[in-house]
Amino acid sequence: MSNKILTANRLSDGAVVYLTAEGSWSEDLQQAAPAAADREADLIATAQQAVADCTIIEPYLIPVSIRSDRLLAVSQRERIRAAGPTVETASSATAREQAHVSL
Repeated sequence: MSNKILTANRLSDGAVVYLTAEGSWSEDLQQAAPAAADREADLIATAQQAVADCTIIEPYLIPVSIRSDRLLAVSQRERIRAAGPTVETASSATAREQAHVSL
């Protein structure tokens, strides 16, 4: 059986988010609610409401596998999105510089 989860970007800050079983949005892929093919329409309906409420943008379903009770995005692209930015942001550079100064 193929499971999918719903992902999107949070409108307020652009963060990658996943729909949870409670109907909220989490940045943690492990909190996403996997659904079988017969429940995909429910996920889409929830996403459409969140778009209308200006909570998220660009929602879509992604396939996941479940290994050792952990969710794993099937595609490399989605694994990268789940892991976070692949470039250093201004705030992470500042934090790194402040840590170096305090040494």
